Amino acid sequence: MLTSKQKRYLRSMAHHLDPIFQVGKGGVNDHLIRHIQEAIEVRELIKITVLNNSGEDRSEVGTELAEKSGADLVQVIGKIVVLYKESRDQKKIELPR
Repeated sequence: MLTSKQKRYLRSMAHHLDPIFQVGKGGVNDHLIRHIQEAIEVRELIKITVLNNSGEDRSEVGTELAEKSGADLVQVIGKIVVLYKESRDQKKIELPR
């Protein structure tokens, strides 16, 4: 679990990132989860856009993405979901204590 201080730090880092995935009318599926897991292992911090045509609640989508990918949900703001997971191989982000 991330502390509020760590989430604040990650939100500031994610501000400049572009979303690399979109959740559309197909919703959350195994294919999307697999790609998120691969990307988050390399990047540690990613943004995902939830499109209007997904028809699902964005907070629920964010929670579902975090649970299924094994990541921590940093933030859901508007249509953007921010996820973080520490890399096993190459740690890039040093979180504050």
